[in-house]
Amino acid sequence: MTFLDALFGLHGQTAVVTGAGKGIGKACALALAQAGADVTLVARTESDLLRVADEIRALGRRAITVAGDISDEAIMDRVIARTTEEWGRLNILVNNVGGSGPNHPLKTSSEQLNATLIWNVTPAFLMIQKAAPAMRASGSGAVINISSVAARYAQKHFSAYGAAKAALNQLTRNLAQDLGPDIRINAIEPGTIMTDALLPFLTDERKERMLKTTPLARLGQPEDIAAAVVYLASAASSWVTGKIIGVDGGVESPNF
Repeated sequence: MTFLDALFGLHGQTAVVTGAGKGIGKACALALAQAGADVTLVARTESDLLRVADEIRALGRRAITVAGDISDEAIMDRVIARTTEEWGRLNILVNNVGGSGPNHPLKTSSEQLNATLIWNVTPAFLMIQKAAPAMRASGSGAVINISSVAARYAQKHFSAYGAAKAALNQLTRNLAQDLGPDIRINAIEPGTIMTDALLPFLTDERKERMLKTTPLARLGQPEDIAAAVVYLASAASSWVTGKIIGVDGGVESPNF
């Protein structure tokens, strides 16, 4: 085993990735498998999960699929139980579910605001809570929460989503204090990532403006986030916890 294999390899470890059927979640699941981990895949659409599971098995790793709404605690419990029963351990958790569109500050109802806040924070909190005992029994754990640059940008029409992701960031910092030293918890703030969810909004004019205002002169790919996830899951980041890492091409303010 080389020095880099020892630092970044995940052989013998198991991971749970939520929202794993496509986009960032899929890329994270495949990258973790390429690094050596077996992966439990969670998302609403079973057909998406089965395709990702086939790709993981083609890499020589094992995969479990759990189709369901991760905001349902029964699904959360099923995910933890299946992972530990099948593989006897749980080492890595990637909380990738979340998201929201823009909101009008004077027309957003309390129900809409609460839904955005809950969807982006509560499943992550409860999944960490439920995974922690299994991680400790496994000897260690690494949690990676997928946040957003919206948490630190000041921009119009994103008060609900920005507040929700800012809450997720602070949750990350505080739980890192609660659960160390055996469980590390960090977050990633993706910038503009080329996913199916982005394409309907990506006009030629908007894309050109984004490219001109991004220091690295390209939009992000799901694999850019997956690479950071592997780092935060691996021994290479063994002295990193409670941190929010921007993977955003160098953009420091809204550019869309």
